[in-house]
Amino acid sequence: MHTIRKRLSILIISCSIMAILLIMLFVNVTINHIFEDYMSAVQNKRYERIVTQLETLYENEGRWNEASGVELMHEAYMSNYNLTLYDIDNAPVWGMNPMDIRNKVHLHDMKVQDQGVYLTKKFELNSDNAIVGYVEVGQYSPLLMTDEDVAFKSSVNKSIITSGIITIFIIIFISLYYSKQFSQPITEVSDMSVKLSKGDFKEKSTIKTNIEEIANLRNSINELAEKLDNQNILRKRLVSDISHEVRTPLNVLQNNLEAMIDGIFPVSHERLTHLNDEVVRFGKLLNNLDKLKEFESESMKLNFHKIDLCLLLKNLHRDFSAEVKEKNIDFNFRCENEEYYINGDEDKLKQVFINLIDNAIKFTKNEGRIYINLSKNDGKVIVEINDSGIGISNEDMPYIFERLYRGDKSRHETEGSGIGLTIVKNILDLHLASIDVKSNEGEGTSVQISF
Repeated sequence: MHTIRKRLSILIISCSIMAILLIMLFVNVTINHIFEDYMSAVQNKRYERIVTQLETLYENEGRWNEASGVELMHEAYMSNYNLTLYDIDNAPVWGMNPMDIRNKVHLHDMKVQDQGVYLTKKFELNSDNAIVGYVEVGQYSPLLMTDEDVAFKSSVNKSIITSGIITIFIIIFISLYYSKQFSQPITEVSDMSVKLSKGDFKEKSTIKTNIEEIANLRNSINELAEKLDNQNILRKRLVSDISHEVRTPLNVLQNNLEAMIDGIFPVSHERLTHLNDEVVRFGKLLNNLDKLKEFESESMKLNFHKIDLCLLLKNLHRDFSAEVKEKNIDFNFRCENEEYYINGDEDKLKQVFINLIDNAIKFTKNEGRIYINLSKNDGKVIVEINDSGIGISNEDMPYIFERLYRGDKSRHETEGSGIGLTIVKNILDLHLASIDVKSNEGEGTSVQISF
Protein backbone atom coordinates (compact mmCIF):
# COMPACT_ATOMS: atom_id res chain seq x y z
CA MET A 1 0.00 0.00 0.00
CA HIS A 2 1.14 3.53 -0.79
CA THR A 3 0.87 6.63 1.35
CA ILE A 4 -1.22 9.61 0.23
CA ARG A 5 1.92 11.69 -0.18
CA LYS A 6 3.56 9.07 -2.39
CA ARG A 7 0.45 8.64 -4.52
CA LEU A 8 -0.01 12.40 -4.92
CA SER A 9 3.67 12.91 -5.75
CA ILE A 10 3.64 10.13 -8.37
CA LEU A 11 0.44 11.48 -9.90
CA ILE A 12 1.62 15.12 -10.05
CA ILE A 13 5.12 14.23 -11.30
CA SER A 14 3.82 11.76 -13.93
CA CYS A 15 1.25 14.19 -15.31
CA SER A 16 3.78 17.03 -15.27
CA ILE A 17 6.48 15.03 -17.07
CA MET A 18 3.98 13.92 -19.73
CA ALA A 19 2.82 17.51 -20.17
CA ILE A 20 6.40 18.84 -20.37
CA LEU A 21 7.42 16.16 -22.90
CA LEU A 22 4.41 16.98 -25.06
CA ILE A 23 5.19 20.70 -24.82
CA MET A 24 8.85 20.07 -25.68
CA LEU A 25 7.84 17.95 -28.67
CA PHE A 26 5.33 20.55 -29.83
CA VAL A 27 7.81 23.43 -29.41
CA ASN A 28 10.57 21.47 -31.17
CA VAL A 29 8.36 20.55 -34.12
CA THR A 30 7.06 24.11 -34.36
CA ILE A 31 10.52 25.71 -34.21
CA ASN A 32 11.92 23.21 -36.75
CA HIS A 33 9.01 23.90 -39.07
CA ILE A 34 9.46 27.67 -38.76
CA PHE A 35 13.24 27.34 -39.16
CA GLU A 36 12.86 25.18 -42.26
CA ASP A 37 10.41 27.69 -43.74
CA TYR A 38 12.94 30.41 -43.04
CA MET A 39 15.81 28.44 -44.61
CA SER A 40 13.64 27.58 -47.60
CA ALA A 41 12.89 31.27 -48.11
CA VAL A 42 16.64 32.07 -47.84
CA GLN A 43 17.41 29.33 -50.37
CA ASN A 44 14.81 30.59 -52.83
CA LYS A 45 16.31 34.09 -52.58
CA ARG A 46 19.74 32.52 -53.30
CA TYR A 47 18.31 30.89 -56.42
CA GLU A 48 16.80 34.19 -57.54
CA ARG A 49 20.12 35.99 -56.92
CA ILE A 50 22.09 33.41 -58.96
CA VAL A 51 19.61 33.62 -61.85
CA THR A 52 19.61 37.44 -61.72
CA GLN A 53 23.44 37.66 -61.70
CA LEU A 54 23.77 35.32 -64.70
CA GLU A 55 21.02 37.12 -66.63
CA THR A 56 22.73 40.46 -65.99
CA LEU A 57 26.08 38.99 -67.08
CA TYR A 58 24.56 37.73 -70.34
CA GLU A 59 22.97 41.09 -71.08
CA ASN A 60 26.35 42.79 -70.58
CA GLU A 61 28.37 40.29 -72.69
CA GLY A 62 25.68 39.15 -75.17
CA ARG A 63 26.89 35.52 -75.08
CA TRP A 64 28.10 32.67 -72.84
CA ASN A 65 31.73 31.63 -72.48
CA GLU A 66 33.75 29.47 -70.12
CA ALA A 67 34.42 32.48 -67.84
CA SER A 68 30.76 33.58 -67.59
CA GLY A 69 29.89 33.68 -63.87
CA VAL A 70 32.72 31.43 -62.72
CA GLU A 71 33.13 33.69 -59.68
CA LEU A 72 29.90 32.09 -58.36
CA MET A 73 31.72 28.75 -58.04
CA HIS A 74 33.66 29.82 -54.94
CA GLU A 75 30.49 30.91 -53.12
CA ALA A 76 28.72 27.71 -54.22
CA TYR A 77 31.59 25.55 -52.94
CA MET A 78 31.64 27.31 -49.57
CA SER A 79 27.83 27.07 -49.28
CA ASN A 80 27.75 23.37 -50.17
CA TYR A 81 25.88 23.52 -53.46
CA ASN A 82 26.90 22.74 -57.07
CA LEU A 83 26.40 24.98 -60.18
CA THR A 84 26.29 24.05 -63.88
CA LEU A 85 25.68 26.61 -66.66
CA TYR A 86 24.00 25.50 -69.89
CA ASP A 87 23.48 27.42 -73.14
CA ILE A 88 20.20 27.63 -75.03
CA ASP A 89 20.82 24.18 -76.51
CA ASN A 90 21.35 22.62 -73.07
CA ALA A 91 25.05 22.18 -73.79
CA PRO A 92 27.24 22.69 -70.69
CA VAL A 93 29.21 25.93 -70.70
CA TRP A 94 30.94 25.14 -67.41
CA GLY A 95 30.10 23.09 -64.34
CA MET A 96 31.25 21.98 -60.90
CA ASN A 97 31.95 18.37 -59.89
CA PRO A 98 29.28 17.21 -57.33
CA MET A 99 31.90 15.01 -55.66
CA ASP A 100 33.82 18.14 -54.60
CA ILE A 101 31.14 18.95 -51.99
CA ARG A 102 30.02 15.42 -51.16
CA ASN A 103 32.85 14.70 -48.76
CA LYS A 104 33.14 18.11 -47.12
CA VAL A 105 33.40 17.74 -43.33
CA HIS A 106 30.77 20.31 -42.38
CA LEU A 107 28.24 18.78 -44.74
CA HIS A 108 28.14 15.67 -42.56
CA ASP A 109 27.25 17.81 -39.52
CA MET A 110 24.01 19.02 -41.08
CA LYS A 111 20.82 17.79 -39.33
CA VAL A 112 18.78 17.42 -42.54
CA GLN A 113 16.67 14.73 -44.11
CA ASP A 114 17.75 12.73 -47.19
CA GLN A 115 21.43 13.64 -46.66
CA GLY A 116 23.56 11.94 -49.34
CA VAL A 117 20.86 12.05 -52.04
CA TYR A 118 21.94 14.46 -54.76
CA LEU A 119 19.10 16.77 -55.79
CA THR A 120 19.07 19.27 -58.67
CA LYS A 121 16.93 22.19 -59.76
CA LYS A 122 17.13 23.81 -63.17
CA PHE A 123 16.20 27.46 -63.75
CA GLU A 124 15.70 29.33 -67.04
CA LEU A 125 17.89 32.32 -67.90
CA ASN A 126 16.03 35.01 -69.90
CA SER A 127 17.10 38.11 -71.78
CA ASP A 128 14.71 40.38 -73.69
CA ASN A 129 11.88 37.96 -72.87
CA ALA A 130 13.71 35.10 -74.56
CA ILE A 131 15.40 32.04 -73.08
CA VAL A 132 19.18 32.33 -73.46
CA GLY A 133 20.32 29.48 -71.25
CA TYR A 134 19.87 27.43 -68.07
CA VAL A 135 21.54 27.14 -64.70
CA GLU A 136 21.39 23.93 -62.65
CA VAL A 137 21.77 24.02 -58.89
CA GLY A 138 22.65 20.71 -57.22
CA GLN A 139 22.89 19.87 -53.54
CA TYR A 140 23.04 16.89 -51.16
CA SER A 141 20.16 18.00 -48.94
CA PRO A 142 16.72 19.59 -49.35
CA LEU A 143 17.93 22.65 -47.40
CA LEU A 144 21.38 24.17 -47.38
CA MET A 145 22.59 25.29 -43.99
CA THR A 146 25.79 26.95 -42.99
CA ASP A 147 27.76 26.05 -39.87
CA GLU A 148 26.06 28.98 -38.13
CA ASP A 149 22.63 27.66 -39.11
CA VAL A 150 23.48 24.21 -37.78
CA ALA A 151 24.83 25.70 -34.54
CA PHE A 152 21.72 27.85 -34.08
CA LYS A 153 19.39 24.91 -34.60
CA SER A 154 21.41 22.74 -32.24
CA SER A 155 21.44 25.44 -29.53
CA VAL A 156 17.66 25.82 -29.77
CA ASN A 157 17.15 22.05 -29.33
CA LYS A 158 19.59 22.00 -26.40
CA SER A 159 17.77 24.93 -24.79
CA ILE A 160 14.43 23.12 -25.12
CA ILE A 161 15.83 19.94 -23.53
CA THR A 162 17.62 21.86 -20.76
CA SER A 163 14.54 23.93 -19.89
CA GLY A 164 12.43 20.74 -19.86
CA ILE A 165 14.82 18.98 -17.45
CA ILE A 166 15.01 22.03 -15.16
CA THR A 167 11.22 22.32 -15.19
CA ILE A 168 10.86 18.65 -14.26
CA PHE A 169 13.14 19.11 -11.24
CA ILE A 170 11.19 22.21 -10.16
CA ILE A 171 7.91 20.31 -10.49
CA ILE A 172 9.30 17.38 -8.45
CA PHE A 173 10.27 19.79 -5.68
CA ILE A 174 6.91 21.59 -5.76
CA SER A 175 4.92 18.33 -5.90
CA LEU A 176 6.80 16.93 -2.90
CA TYR A 177 6.18 20.14 -0.97
CA TYR A 178 2.46 20.43 -1.76
CA SER A 179 1.80 16.72 -1.42
CA LYS A 180 3.13 17.08 2.11
CA GLN A 181 0.66 19.95 2.69
CA PHE A 182 -2.13 17.59 1.61
CA SER A 183 -0.93 14.39 3.23
CA GLN A 184 0.28 15.61 6.62
CA PRO A 185 -3.12 16.75 8.00
CA ILE A 186 -4.88 13.76 6.43
CA THR A 187 -2.29 11.43 7.95
CA GLU A 188 -2.76 13.07 11.34
CA VAL A 189 -6.54 12.74 11.08
CA SER A 190 -6.11 9.10 10.03
CA ASP A 191 -3.88 8.43 13.05
CA MET A 192 -6.47 10.17 15.22
CA SER A 193 -9.26 7.96 13.92
CA VAL A 194 -7.17 4.87 14.74
CA LYS A 195 -6.70 6.16 18.29
CA LEU A 196 -10.43 6.88 18.55
CA SER A 197 -11.19 3.31 17.51
CA LYS A 198 -8.95 2.15 20.34
CA GLY A 199 -10.76 4.31 22.90
CA ASP A 200 -8.29 7.20 23.15
CA PHE A 201 -10.63 10.20 23.01
CA LYS A 202 -8.25 12.82 24.41
CA GLU A 203 -6.23 13.27 21.24
CA LYS A 204 -6.69 16.51 19.26
CA SER A 205 -5.51 17.50 15.79
CA THR A 206 -3.68 20.83 15.94
CA ILE A 207 -2.07 20.93 12.50
CA LYS A 208 -2.87 24.04 10.47
CA THR A 209 -3.95 23.98 6.84
CA ASN A 210 -5.41 26.50 4.40
CA ILE A 211 -7.32 23.83 2.47
CA GLU A 212 -10.98 24.22 3.37
CA GLU A 213 -12.02 20.57 2.96
CA ILE A 214 -9.09 19.29 5.03
CA ALA A 215 -9.73 21.96 7.68
CA ASN A 216 -13.38 20.84 7.85
CA LEU A 217 -12.26 17.21 8.16
CA ARG A 218 -9.87 18.11 10.97
CA ASN A 219 -12.53 20.11 12.81
CA SER A 220 -15.05 17.30 12.37
CA ILE A 221 -12.71 14.64 13.75
CA ASN A 222 -11.88 16.93 16.69
CA GLU A 223 -15.59 17.42 17.40
CA LEU A 224 -16.13 13.67 17.07
CA ALA A 225 -13.32 13.00 19.56
CA GLU A 226 -14.82 15.51 21.99
CA LYS A 227 -18.30 14.03 21.67
CA LEU A 228 -17.00 10.47 22.07
CA ASP A 229 -15.07 11.57 25.14
CA ASN A 230 -18.21 13.16 26.57
CA GLN A 231 -20.28 10.10 25.72
CA ASN A 232 -17.68 7.92 27.40
CA ILE A 233 -17.95 10.07 30.54
CA LEU A 234 -21.74 9.92 30.31
CA ARG A 235 -21.66 6.16 29.90
CA LYS A 236 -19.57 5.76 33.05
CA ARG A 237 -21.80 8.22 34.88
CA LEU A 238 -24.91 6.44 33.62
CA VAL A 239 -23.69 3.14 35.06
CA SER A 240 -22.92 4.88 38.33
CA ASP A 241 -26.32 6.65 38.39
CA ILE A 242 -28.30 3.51 37.62
CA SER A 243 -26.36 1.64 40.27
CA HIS A 244 -27.03 4.45 42.75
CA GLU A 245 -30.73 4.79 41.91
CA VAL A 246 -31.29 1.04 42.16
CA ARG A 247 -29.04 0.33 45.14
CA THR A 248 -30.47 3.05 47.45
CA PRO A 249 -34.05 1.73 47.77
CA LEU A 250 -32.81 -1.88 47.83
CA ASN A 251 -30.35 -1.10 50.65
CA VAL A 252 -33.07 0.66 52.63
CA LEU A 253 -35.42 -2.28 52.18
CA GLN A 254 -32.73 -4.85 53.00
CA ASN A 255 -31.45 -3.08 56.11
CA ASN A 256 -34.90 -2.43 57.53
CA LEU A 257 -36.18 -5.92 56.79
CA GLU A 258 -33.08 -7.50 58.34
CA ALA A 259 -33.50 -5.28 61.42
CA MET A 260 -37.16 -6.34 61.73
CA ILE A 261 -36.27 -10.02 61.28
CA ASP A 262 -33.54 -9.76 63.93
CA GLY A 263 -35.96 -7.96 66.24
CA ILE A 264 -33.93 -4.74 66.28
CA PHE A 265 -36.84 -2.76 64.79
CA PRO A 266 -40.43 -3.56 65.68
CA VAL A 267 -42.78 -4.27 62.81
CA SER A 268 -45.00 -1.20 62.80
CA HIS A 269 -47.40 0.43 60.38
CA GLU A 270 -45.13 3.47 60.12
CA ARG A 271 -42.07 1.42 59.18
CA LEU A 272 -44.00 -0.69 56.68
CA THR A 273 -45.35 2.51 55.10
CA HIS A 274 -41.78 3.86 54.83
CA LEU A 275 -40.61 0.66 53.17
CA ASN A 276 -43.56 0.76 50.81
CA ASP A 277 -42.57 4.32 49.79
CA GLU A 278 -39.12 3.01 48.85
CA VAL A 279 -40.73 0.26 46.78
CA VAL A 280 -42.94 2.85 45.07
CA ARG A 281 -39.90 5.06 44.35
CA PHE A 282 -38.07 2.10 42.87
CA GLY A 283 -41.15 1.23 40.81
CA LYS A 284 -41.33 4.81 39.48
CA LEU A 285 -37.75 4.56 38.27
CA LEU A 286 -38.52 1.32 36.41
CA ASN A 287 -41.72 2.82 35.00
CA ASN A 288 -39.78 5.85 33.73
CA LEU A 289 -37.24 3.58 32.06
CA ASP A 290 -40.09 1.67 30.42
CA LYS A 291 -41.60 4.94 29.22
CA LEU A 292 -38.27 6.05 27.80
CA LYS A 293 -37.91 2.74 25.99
CA GLU A 294 -41.43 3.15 24.62
CA PHE A 295 -40.79 6.70 23.35
CA GLU A 296 -37.51 5.70 21.68
CA SER A 297 -39.19 2.81 19.90
CA GLU A 298 -40.12 3.46 16.29
CA SER A 299 -43.25 1.35 16.71
CA MET A 300 -44.85 3.77 19.17
CA LYS A 301 -48.27 5.01 18.04
CA LEU A 302 -49.52 8.55 18.66
CA ASN A 303 -53.10 9.76 18.63
CA PHE A 304 -52.90 13.00 16.67
CA HIS A 305 -55.81 15.43 16.62
CA LYS A 306 -56.49 19.16 16.85
CA ILE A 307 -55.45 20.59 20.24
CA ASP A 308 -56.24 23.97 21.78
CA LEU A 309 -52.82 24.68 23.31
CA CYS A 310 -54.07 27.73 25.21
CA LEU A 311 -56.79 25.68 26.95
CA LEU A 312 -54.32 22.85 27.71
CA LEU A 313 -51.83 25.20 29.39
CA LYS A 314 -54.58 27.12 31.21
CA ASN A 315 -55.80 23.88 32.81
CA LEU A 316 -52.25 22.92 33.83
CA HIS A 317 -51.72 26.39 35.30
CA ARG A 318 -54.81 25.85 37.42
CA ASP A 319 -53.72 22.36 38.48
CA PHE A 320 -50.30 23.56 39.69
CA SER A 321 -51.59 26.69 41.41
CA ALA A 322 -52.04 24.95 44.76
CA GLU A 323 -48.51 23.55 44.70
CA VAL A 324 -46.82 26.89 43.92
CA LYS A 325 -48.91 28.62 46.58
CA GLU A 326 -47.17 26.53 49.23
CA LYS A 327 -43.80 27.98 48.14
CA ASN A 328 -45.26 31.47 47.64
CA ILE A 329 -44.11 31.48 43.99
CA ASP A 330 -45.37 34.14 41.56
CA PHE A 331 -46.98 31.86 38.96
CA ASN A 332 -48.42 33.57 35.86
CA PHE A 333 -49.79 32.37 32.55
CA ARG A 334 -50.34 34.65 29.55
CA CYS A 335 -52.21 33.73 26.40
CA GLU A 336 -53.09 36.47 23.94
CA ASN A 337 -56.56 36.62 22.46
CA GLU A 338 -55.71 34.36 19.54
CA GLU A 339 -56.33 30.78 18.57
CA TYR A 340 -53.43 28.44 19.26
CA TYR A 341 -54.40 25.18 17.61
CA ILE A 342 -51.85 22.50 16.74
CA ASN A 343 -51.99 18.86 15.69
CA GLY A 344 -50.62 16.43 18.24
CA ASP A 345 -51.17 13.78 20.89
CA GLU A 346 -52.79 15.66 23.80
CA ASP A 347 -51.80 13.14 26.49
CA LYS A 348 -48.14 13.09 25.41
CA LEU A 349 -47.93 16.89 25.13
CA LYS A 350 -49.58 17.23 28.52
CA GLN A 351 -46.83 15.02 29.89
CA VAL A 352 -44.22 17.36 28.31
CA PHE A 353 -45.65 20.47 30.00
CA ILE A 354 -46.18 18.67 33.31
CA ASN A 355 -42.50 17.66 33.35
CA LEU A 356 -41.31 21.17 32.46
CA ILE A 357 -43.58 22.99 34.93
CA ASP A 358 -42.81 20.46 37.64
CA ASN A 359 -39.06 21.01 37.08
CA ALA A 360 -39.55 24.78 37.23
CA ILE A 361 -41.38 24.48 40.57
CA LYS A 362 -38.91 21.93 41.91
CA PHE A 363 -35.83 24.10 41.19
CA THR A 364 -37.40 27.48 42.11
CA LYS A 365 -37.00 28.51 45.72
CA ASN A 366 -39.69 30.11 47.88
CA GLU A 367 -40.96 33.52 46.74
CA GLY A 368 -39.55 32.96 43.26
CA ARG A 369 -41.38 33.38 39.97
CA ILE A 370 -42.52 31.19 37.07
CA TYR A 371 -44.01 32.65 33.90
CA ILE A 372 -45.69 30.70 31.09
CA ASN A 373 -46.17 32.63 27.85
CA LEU A 374 -47.95 31.49 24.67
CA SER A 375 -47.38 33.42 21.42
CA LYS A 376 -46.96 33.19 17.65
CA ASN A 377 -43.93 34.08 15.55
CA ASP A 378 -43.40 33.52 11.80
CA GLY A 379 -46.14 30.95 11.57
CA LYS A 380 -44.90 29.05 14.63
CA VAL A 381 -46.62 28.58 17.97
CA ILE A 382 -44.15 29.37 20.78
CA VAL A 383 -44.46 28.20 24.39
CA GLU A 384 -42.06 29.81 26.88
CA ILE A 385 -41.59 28.68 30.47
CA ASN A 386 -39.33 30.99 32.50
CA ASP A 387 -38.31 30.51 36.13
CA SER A 388 -35.99 32.15 38.65
CA GLY A 389 -34.64 28.86 39.94
CA ILE A 390 -31.14 27.58 40.60
CA GLY A 391 -30.32 27.44 36.89
CA ILE A 392 -28.08 25.03 34.98
CA SER A 393 -24.30 25.24 34.84
CA ASN A 394 -22.47 25.56 31.54
CA GLU A 395 -20.84 22.18 32.15
CA ASP A 396 -24.23 20.45 32.53
CA MET A 397 -26.06 22.27 29.71
CA PRO A 398 -24.93 20.00 26.81
CA TYR A 399 -26.17 16.87 28.63
CA ILE A 400 -29.56 17.85 30.05
CA PHE A 401 -31.42 15.63 27.56
CA GLU A 402 -29.19 12.59 28.16
CA ARG A 403 -30.72 9.56 29.86
CA LEU A 404 -30.45 9.58 33.67
CA TYR A 405 -28.20 12.63 33.59
CA ARG A 406 -28.55 14.97 36.56
CA GLY A 407 -26.39 17.96 37.30
CA ASP A 408 -24.39 17.94 40.49
CA LYS A 409 -26.48 20.74 42.02
CA SER A 410 -29.87 19.16 41.21
CA ARG A 411 -28.52 15.77 42.30
CA HIS A 412 -27.90 17.03 45.81
CA GLU A 413 -30.79 19.47 46.20
CA THR A 414 -33.78 17.63 44.67
CA GLU A 415 -35.10 14.17 44.02
CA GLY A 416 -35.48 12.77 40.54
CA SER A 417 -34.34 10.11 38.10
CA GLY A 418 -32.94 12.27 35.32
CA ILE A 419 -35.31 10.80 32.73
CA GLY A 420 -37.97 13.54 32.52
CA LEU A 421 -36.17 15.83 30.03
CA THR A 422 -35.15 12.84 27.90
CA ILE A 423 -38.83 11.89 27.59
CA VAL A 424 -39.73 15.52 26.84
CA LYS A 425 -37.20 15.65 24.00
CA ASN A 426 -38.41 12.37 22.51
CA ILE A 427 -42.08 13.43 22.57
CA LEU A 428 -41.28 16.78 20.94
CA ASP A 429 -39.18 15.06 18.27
CA LEU A 430 -42.18 12.86 17.44
CA HIS A 431 -44.22 16.08 17.05
CA LEU A 432 -41.52 17.67 14.84
CA ALA A 433 -41.23 20.42 17.47
CA SER A 434 -38.00 21.99 18.72
CA ILE A 435 -36.94 22.82 22.28
CA ASP A 436 -34.35 25.42 23.24
CA VAL A 437 -33.06 25.80 26.80
CA LYS A 438 -31.17 28.85 28.05
CA SER A 439 -29.97 29.16 31.62
CA ASN A 440 -27.64 31.07 33.91
CA GLU A 441 -26.56 29.34 37.07
CA GLY A 442 -28.19 30.99 40.07
CA GLU A 443 -30.45 33.19 37.90
CA GLY A 444 -32.99 30.82 36.40
CA THR A 445 -33.90 28.91 33.25
CA SER A 446 -35.88 29.69 30.10
CA VAL A 447 -37.40 26.89 28.02
CA GLN A 448 -38.80 27.69 24.58
CA ILE A 449 -40.78 25.16 22.54
CA SER A 450 -41.68 25.84 18.88
CA PHE A 451 -44.49 23.99 17.11
